[in-house]
Amino acid sequence: MVYVTLANVYIGLLETKLTTYIMQNVFHIMVRAFLSLTILIIIGQSALGQGKPREEMDPSVTEIWTPVPPKVTPGKNNLPPSDAIVLFDGKDLSNWVSADGSPAKWEVKDGAATVVAGTGTITSKQGFGDMQLHIEWRAPSKVVGDGQGRGNSGIFLMEKYEVQVLDCYNNVTYSNGQTASIYKQHVPLANACLAPGEWQTYDIIFNAPVFDDKGNLRRPAYVTVIHNGVLALNHVEIRGSTQYKGLPSYEAHAAKLPIVLQDHGNPVSFRNIWVREL
Repeated sequence: MVYVTLANVYIGLLETKLTTYIMQNVFHIMVRAFLSLTILIIIGQSALGQGKPREEMDPSVTEIWTPVPPKVTPGKNNLPPSDAIVLFDGKDLSNWVSADGSPAKWEVKDGAATVVAGTGTITSKQGFGDMQLHIEWRAPSKVVGDGQGRGNSGIFLMEKYEVQVLDCYNNVTYSNGQTASIYKQHVPLANACLAPGEWQTYDIIFNAPVFDDKGNLRRPAYVTVIHNGVLALNHVEIRGSTQYKGLPSYEAHAAKLPIVLQDHGNPVSFRNIWVREL
């Protein structure tokens, strides 16, 4: 019994010493960590000049030297910039095909490609994802029809997401179907349409949707549209593929797909089409 009691006392002493040892070491570790963190903060503040008057700060601390932006020469006299991929320069439609893969059948005349009703859409041979797209278009000078039946075409980004082309100069239609809308999804901020027969410009910044390896949407598409120099859509979220009936939705697709120009039966013309991949 005495031995048991002595053993318990001994064990108790060991536990007390062990606890004290652990506590002391934990305390030392915490002190070291606190001192290290304090030193890092002091060094960081010193490096950034924090706590000093602005006039005493070293200006080089906030300078970023890399990466260096690539040199791009802007186009002059309505020409594309130096790094642009030219899809139509007014000469021919060699960079485009019909929906069935045959040569594009639209009329090329006086530097413009004009819809020939019934020949179908035309599709760029090259696919694109994130991009800056410049395209100029013209509604017929002779006004025929009204609403959606007047100067109607469309620019389908990645074959799926439509930026509406329509003559909305003194022409009433539903707001999410007018010029510069994302058709049936987003109403433009302004109607910047010029008169029928005048050339108009779209500058479109497009961020393609991203899907994971299981086909789930990780990031939706976004688009900005500038119509004749006027902001029409400001980085709006595309809700899915354009639908005439029903709600839009996403289906997984390739990271790059062609641009499609629509044949809606009206002789809309296009020119000066180029893309900068982003």
